Amino acid sequence: MASNARLDHRNPLVFDTHELGRRPGALQRLTREIDAPRDLGIQGVIGVPEGAPVEIELRLESVMEGVLVTGTARATAEGECVRCLEPVELELEADFQELFSYPDADDRGRVIAEPGDDAEDDEDRFFLEDGLFDLEPVLRDAVVLALPMQPVCQDDCPGLCSECGVRLADDPDHHHDAVDIRWAALQGLAGSTTDGEKDEMSGAEAGVDEKQEK
Repeated sequence: MASNARLDHRNPLVFDTHELGRRPGALQRLTREIDAPRDLGIQGVIGVPEGAPVEIELRLESVMEGVLVTGTARATAEGECVRCLEPVELELEADFQELFSYPDADDRGRVIAEPGDDAEDDEDRFFLEDGLFDLEPVLRDAVVLALPMQPVCQDDCPGLCSECGVRLADDPDHHHDAVDIRWAALQGLAGSTTDGEKDEMSGAEAGVDEKQEK
């Protein structure tokens, strides 16, 4: 993925490969703790809060066509259970590997006269810039792949009651008396009939009382 913006070595996610040189087989290991950038995760679902610590371990290996970066990122992600809506916190470990190519070399490590001639190929590749590379896009992709699309507070979370919304894990015996809708109309009719019979009986009793008084 080519970029026209110059990289800033002060950015904690920008790494320097000058110590490796261009000697195939040369290795370098780095460990760095950074503050999580904004929107690191699955937006609106789960992610690492902005500014939270992220520990990054890297292995840089010089190869013919560039620098092969292999690493692991560790952090604590926060989100919401999709079943009961309670807060969720999980320990994240995201592995990644990416090749950062020399801008003057093709995919076989051969020097090319005019880098960037094949725009389509360049869009799918990451490049070194003055010996620097930006890990952020690789880190973001790795974190998204490592996070659950539907986080839950526990694997067997029963969720919420569909009728009243109570959290079922807090009340395992919670239930509502279900009424078969096929009988609901008959129950209403039966209730109306009973009320009508009571009214008739009350009227009849009133008539008898009046006759007795006469």
